[in-house]
Amino acid sequence: MKTKAIFYHAGCPVCVAAEQNVANALDPSRFEVEHVHLGQNKARVAEAEKAGVKSVPALVLGGQAYHINFGAGIEALR
Repeated sequence: MKTKAIFYHAGCPVCVAAEQNVANALDPSRFEVEHVHLGQNKARVAEAEKAGVKSVPALVLGGQAYHINFGAGIEALR
């Protein structure tokens, strides 16, 4: 059974680098990765906040939020 991973980002250079170096590096045989651009999909900002995301880029892996750098605070994406 694969672990669900959600990579939340805003499309900024920091987010793109994190996506290339972190989210895309996850083993596809172990992880099902969904990429969510919060700048384009504002309806999912509340979902990200509920998952513990405080800034993007962030990876929610197995229900835990991991902040990968600081591209933008979640409040800027509302």
